[in-house]
Amino acid sequence: QLQASGGGLVQAGGSLRLSCAASGRTFSSYAIAWFRQALGKEREFVAAIRWSGGITYYADSVKGRFTISRDNAKNTVYLQMNSLKPEDTAVYYCAAAPRIITSTARMITSYDYWGKGTLVTVSS
Repeated sequence: QLQASGGGLVQAGGSLRLSCAASGRTFSSYAIAWFRQALGKEREFVAAIRWSGGITYYADSVKGRFTISRDNAKNTVYLQMNSLKPEDTAVYYCAAAPRIITSTARMITSYDYWGKGTLVTVSS
């Protein structure tokens, strides 16, 4: 089971850190990703990290502003979001996949387990 938390209301230019905590199963060998879905739009990829933490993937829209990291000892993945923009407003979901490669990391269908989302609202 995955549980996302840390969302909230922030002004443009501000920062938030999201957490994705795993329980009931050890996800330390899984890749973890963040996706987001804005109102009326399709769910889109944000960032992903392989189980070792050494390889990460980012959507172009967040590269340089967001950082994904993981603490396998705590079974938790983080998404540090800086320089937030109103267009970052969405419900953010974390998801887990047993394995990802460069060509599959950004695909929703690669991920088997999904948590409930956390709402991020960025005001202008």
